[in-house]
Amino acid sequence: MILIEGGRVISPKNGIDGLYHILVDGDRIVKISEDFITDLPEGTEVIDASGKLVLPGFVDMHVHLRDPGQTHKEDIYTGCAAAAAGGVTSVACMPNTSPPVDCPEVLHYILEKAKTAKARVYPVACVTKGMQGETVTDMAALKAAGAVAFSDDGHPVRNARVMMEGMQHAERIGRMVLSHCEDMDLINGGIIHKGDVSRTLGVPGMDRASEDSITAREICLADSAGVPVHICHVSTKGSIDLIRHAKKRGIRVTCETAPHYFILDHEKLLSRDADYRMNPPLREQKDIRAVLGGLADGTIDCIITDHAPHTAEEKADFLHAPNGVVGLETSFAACYTYLVKTGVISLRRLVELMSENPATLLGIPGGSLEEGGPADIAIADPNRKWTVDPQKLHSKSKNTVFKGMTLQGKVTTTLCRGEIVYQDEIDG
Repeated sequence: MILIEGGRVISPKNGIDGLYHILVDGDRIVKISEDFITDLPEGTEVIDASGKLVLPGFVDMHVHLRDPGQTHKEDIYTGCAAAAAGGVTSVACMPNTSPPVDCPEVLHYILEKAKTAKARVYPVACVTKGMQGETVTDMAALKAAGAVAFSDDGHPVRNARVMMEGMQHAERIGRMVLSHCEDMDLINGGIIHKGDVSRTLGVPGMDRASEDSITAREICLADSAGVPVHICHVSTKGSIDLIRHAKKRGIRVTCETAPHYFILDHEKLLSRDADYRMNPPLREQKDIRAVLGGLADGTIDCIITDHAPHTAEEKADFLHAPNGVVGLETSFAACYTYLVKTGVISLRRLVELMSENPATLLGIPGGSLEEGGPADIAIADPNRKWTVDPQKLHSKSKNTVFKGMTLQGKVTTTLCRGEIVYQDEIDG
């Protein structure tokens, strides 16, 4: 047994916010009490959480584990170790692996390997075979094999008819499509946001219309077919406005964003450091303000990381480096520093965005702390300030946009399935 004593427990789903004690037995929470829990069996491990936050383990519904096929960048074990260090107990891994997740055999490989990882792994399968955008996969078979959602993330489904067909198939089997919104013809070789910085550097830019146009398309498809769609990694003012308006009209659209989109802008690219290149790219201050507004007013449903590891060698060439940044270990701290400490949102709202809402959208366990529920728990020190050192990250790759930044709020202990899978070196 494990007893977590005296922390501020926050679980919006069941209205908990106060000082509580939590008793864990096996992989379940067996008791949550305002009173001290006594008469414990010999050998019970006690975690003193006084002065700390005790939160539902975070659920990151957009992660790239690079496994199978690109394990020089990351694998299921290292990716989940990074997740545990950030308080993330559940990850939904994207299907753009080698081979892509378009058949039950690849799903079986991922789930089998994940059994001994430090976080729960929920695979997302492809919308189309080979991620080619031409033929919808056998979604029923993929669901039966363990797929929790469908996406061709990394690529848009370019054909609107195929995309609508995929959305309808997914709805029939109780799953959802997660859409990477990007018009490749508008991108036209762009590598950073199209604006003053791209012109200063003399490099091709990504017009924000590339995101907005496909966001608008997906909303139209969802409206016409009466099915849900989830918009991935929203980064523009235009997309936020479109989604807000669609929700008011009752269209079944949800969306997510990542910390770098409400903290950093495209001026970071003036350094010609490819660690600041991702897709969609860092935008402008008006886009940051729009994302912050969407987080505050409920337009945005989830905060994800789009954790996308690449090696230092790959990132060394600014013009030709692959897009993507790691984020699992910094997500909570970045959000706490730039959202909660600044008063943009409450801590309760942050838990909804990082735990409750993504678990609900994916239909997976977790997202709350309740008796009889899974013992997936993140304990964090809200006062701890720390400087992000890429070399201390648990990921194989170190391409973080937060390198050298001082953040406030540090995950100190993570429990997944009732086991301590991460202990901060200071608290350990």
